[in-house]
Amino acid sequence: MCTRILWNNNEVAVVASRTMDWPNPTEPKLTAFPRGSRHEGGVAAGKKVVAGNALNWESAHGTVVVTFYGIGAVDGINERGLAAHLLYLGETDFGRRNPEMPGLVAGLWVQYALDRAANVSEALALLAEVQVVMMEARGTKATVHLALEDAGGDSAIIEHLDGKMVVHHGPQYRIMTNDPAYDEQLRLLDKLDFSHPSGDMPLPGNVNARDRFQRASYFSALLPVPQDEREAAAGVLAIARNVSVPFGAPYSDFGIYDTEYRTVCDLTNRCYYFELTTAPNVIWAELDKLHFEPGTPVMTLDPDDIGLAGEVSSAFQASRAPY
Repeated sequence: MCTRILWNNNEVAVVASRTMDWPNPTEPKLTAFPRGSRHEGGVAAGKKVVAGNALNWESAHGTVVVTFYGIGAVDGINERGLAAHLLYLGETDFGRRNPEMPGLVAGLWVQYALDRAANVSEALALLAEVQVVMMEARGTKATVHLALEDAGGDSAIIEHLDGKMVVHHGPQYRIMTNDPAYDEQLRLLDKLDFSHPSGDMPLPGNVNARDRFQRASYFSALLPVPQDEREAAAGVLAIARNVSVPFGAPYSDFGIYDTEYRTVCDLTNRCYYFELTTAPNVIWAELDKLHFEPGTPVMTLDPDDIGLAGEVSSAFQASRAPY
């Protein structure tokens, strides 16, 4: 499931888009957490997953995330211009539990990074000191890897393979999909010659993760220079639409499902865009218009509303924290 595209080498804005592909609705809600929010990193869906030495924390930054099933976050941005995205990776192996390290359930990986870090380097330092712990969501294991990017254009891909954390850190790591592991995706991409793009160039065109990785890499390198942040956001969203999985595509392999929604993070201007594939409208929230002061309530917005369009920060409603 899923594709992430980062555009960090234009002169206007650092922007990133992702698709969310899954076999059934994940009940996405846009949720704004204020500074000072407290989270229990060993609990998922009200059940204790980490028996001992669970990571508990208080947020240092306000965040806007997309929740799944109300038990964790798969995507989001914080007020400092750091974004994080969880994508499926079947090869994921978090390893045996090490009780000496604070344990963090996989569904709160995004939330912890956004709550506590201001940029990619800070996030990597924090995440090196915790152990991500496997959990299940509606009967499916959270075999996921994590993408991070910040307003300075830095990027990182974090995978857990054979029980060890593997990090690809640098602004050159712009595209991410699913299996195989990232090193192999890069090796497969190196075999292709995209040096002379044309309308007749044969491109990988299926919906599997390898083809999406290569197609997104090809088109992202051809994006025209944006004139403003609107064009920058539209550029990555166009590629996300190109690599989305349409309804009715052949889903013979686990992990290939239709696209439920697409997001765009404008890290320079702290704006979060959301597009539900079952609705014709795009919505966005400017983080500067939301209230993140400690003590303010958690705010949520259900994007499955045909009446929503454009900037929707005023439509968020005070709500009970989902986790």
